[in-house]
Amino acid sequence: MAPITLYELNRMVKELIADSFTDSYWVTAELSEVRAATRGHCYLELVEQGEHSAAPIAKARAVIYSNLFPLLKQTFEEATGQVFRSGLKVQLEVSISFHEAYGYSLVVRDIDPTYTLGAMEQLRRQILLQLEREGVLEMNKDLVLPRPLQRIAVISSATAAGYGDFCNQLDNNAQGYAFRHQLFPALMQGDGTARSVIGALEAIANESDRWDAVVIIRGGGAVSDLAGFENYDLAANCAQFPLPVIVGIGHDRDTTVLDFVANTSLKTPTAVAAFLIERMDEEAGILRNYERIGQLAVRFLESRRGQVQQLELGLRSALRQYMQTLHYSLDTFERAIAHYDPVNILRLGYSITRLNGKAVASVSALADGDMLTTQFADGTATSVVKKREVNGA
Repeated sequence: MAPITLYELNRMVKELIADSFTDSYWVTAELSEVRAATRGHCYLELVEQGEHSAAPIAKARAVIYSNLFPLLKQTFEEATGQVFRSGLKVQLEVSISFHEAYGYSLVVRDIDPTYTLGAMEQLRRQILLQLEREGVLEMNKDLVLPRPLQRIAVISSATAAGYGDFCNQLDNNAQGYAFRHQLFPALMQGDGTARSVIGALEAIANESDRWDAVVIIRGGGAVSDLAGFENYDLAANCAQFPLPVIVGIGHDRDTTVLDFVANTSLKTPTAVAAFLIERMDEEAGILRNYERIGQLAVRFLESRRGQVQQLELGLRSALRQYMQTLHYSLDTFERAIAHYDPVNILRLGYSITRLNGKAVASVSALADGDMLTTQFADGTATSVVKKREVNGA
């Protein structure tokens, strides 16, 4: 066979591919590169990773032409909440193309956002499952919100409309509650969101005794703007943070992984402000109840004042009667004691005879010659014992 040129060979391949692959195919792959060209086309590099190997097992170039790219990109991002970027898993409808000069490539006809949405939900579930296995998923939820809840560390962007709405509602509440809040600025959009918010959390942790809780807020916008919050490191930091974390990110319909790990999850920044005000309403209600209880106690005591006075008079009367009875008993005891006083007994004609200072109770205790002392009521006398012998004794 005579030699042919490279162009001729490539042309043969092109014709063969065109004849053999007339249909389009749905292909799943990962975007390893996404590059928008100045003419409006978007050039992709698709890869498929091996299950047990870090190196790709398949690669292919692809292109989305300018007439389709803006529409497909907008549809994808609105449906998934993700920026069309490298690193995403996608499902594409493609046709096969071969160009003599550029070789094999795929032409993208459509993108199925539900496939990527499923992959994102799977990623979120993997993050939550990992946190659960590590035993930290519910840690922040288990923290008790302080009472009162007034000192608030805020993580947001200083220029964000949601932050402004939050401050306005909190500072101008109708009840006049005083809140102390401070902004710890962070990126709320883009690839650096997770790292920036983690940095703000670390700054708050260094002075955690100054704050009752942390608020992470971001106003509405494109759903794709919230992709930075779907991050394991950020979720792990919030789950294990030493202060309660309150989040209000996006619109009513938006949900991020932080909603599953935070102590309290609310839909918007203004909803967070309303929650804090409601907490203060509860505190004020408790104080009002205490005040009413105190007033009732005072009224009760006032209503019982007359009874207390009557009781006091009765106690005084009973005490006087008791004291009189006690004095009478004491007088009776004194008279009895006086009656048995030895001095009074001596006055009745009795005397006491002592031998060596001890009273003599029996004559048998005496001996001839003993010196006795006899006490009378009006004095004493001494005598000598002389026993008389009894005949026949």
